[in-house]
Amino acid sequence: MQPKVDEDMASLTAGKPPAGAANAWHVFLIFLRLGLTSFGGPTAHLGYFREEFVNRRRWLNDHSYTDLVALCQFLPGPASSQVGLALGLSRAGYSGALAAWTGFTLPSAIALILFAQGISAWGEVIPQGLLQGLKIAAVAVVAQAVWGMARSLCVGALRVSIMAIACCAVLAWPGVLSQVGVIIAAGFAGLFLFRQHENSAHEPLTITISRSTGAFFLTICAALLIVLPLLAQAWPSQALSMFDVFYRAGSLVFGGGHVILPLLQAEVVPNGWVANETFLAGYGAAQAVPGPLFTFASFLGASMTTPPNGWLGGLLCLIAIFVPSFLIVTGALPFWEQLRSNHSMRAALNGINAAVVGLLLAALYDPVWTSAIHSPADFGLGLLAFVALTFWRLAPWLVVLGCGLGGWLLTLAALVVRLGGT
Repeated sequence: MQPKVDEDMASLTAGKPPAGAANAWHVFLIFLRLGLTSFGGPTAHLGYFREEFVNRRRWLNDHSYTDLVALCQFLPGPASSQVGLALGLSRAGYSGALAAWTGFTLPSAIALILFAQGISAWGEVIPQGLLQGLKIAAVAVVAQAVWGMARSLCVGALRVSIMAIACCAVLAWPGVLSQVGVIIAAGFAGLFLFRQHENSAHEPLTITISRSTGAFFLTICAALLIVLPLLAQAWPSQALSMFDVFYRAGSLVFGGGHVILPLLQAEVVPNGWVANETFLAGYGAAQAVPGPLFTFASFLGASMTTPPNGWLGGLLCLIAIFVPSFLIVTGALPFWEQLRSNHSMRAALNGINAAVVGLLLAALYDPVWTSAIHSPADFGLGLLAFVALTFWRLAPWLVVLGCGLGGWLLTLAALVVRLGGT
């Protein structure tokens, strides 16, 4: 079976479907089922993919799948979605990649756009306690992400120190530029602090791709990062500004979907595009739907206070945040083996990962904590939600629903107490 797997993986890197490959419609249906049932975040998604494509369908072996996951986790962007793109590419070419992304992303994107429109149309009749509960759920989810990432990425005094400095710097100088600057500075710090500790032993990838093709995609990705802000400034347009913001977020996020929270919040809330309360309610709701967390972009696009919003805005932001994933994954494949064995790159990544935890810790405090925790009851509900996620291992959607119900009950209890006092 190994020659067939290697042939399939070689076809993946060329963007061509292997012999006997599924058509794009078949790929779409497979990933649509996963998009409807894959709860639990990116780590759980990768487990679902392994069961489906390694154990059940035998599209590739465990070794090849592990190498593919390693590549996607090494790069910025949503790892599970990038693995899905690559798997779709391996079975039906570029149309298969599009089919895989569409099937896996569509269910949660539709659900979040509908939720955004519900808040916009009926926000006054939605119980206030329900939205407060969703904001408290966001506190628990981000706290769990900080907890888990710190345990794996901030081992030792040096990494913890980088994490703390990054957190303090972002809180002292909020904004996107400071966040990007902190990540760059942490990369240089890692280059000098961790290089001597790196061990580059690894299993080599068995795939190849033209470096010129990879360089072409990476050039497009970098060019858009430079050109889009200039275009948005030269020709002011809400749609162009939105595409620029979400494209940049999808290009610069290391560490998974939760890390995108501070980047997006720093852009859409201060600009008045989305109210902070709406932002946090949507982030909480995003935990209750299956599929990738990056579909939170569709909620924000649909919630914009000025056009394009609704379905058009949701689709625009959704596409913008995922375009870098395709460009980066396809572009990095030919250079991956060299990057994995490069001491400097691996050392810099250690510093970047620690700083990413610091950014997320800063976001946990502001805006997540400061906007959601206003009373001892709020803190208690958030603590229970954190324990349920981290130690009881309850499904995130159950915890989110429980927080929504808990927030509503707390509001009713407070109302009863006020009425009793009068």
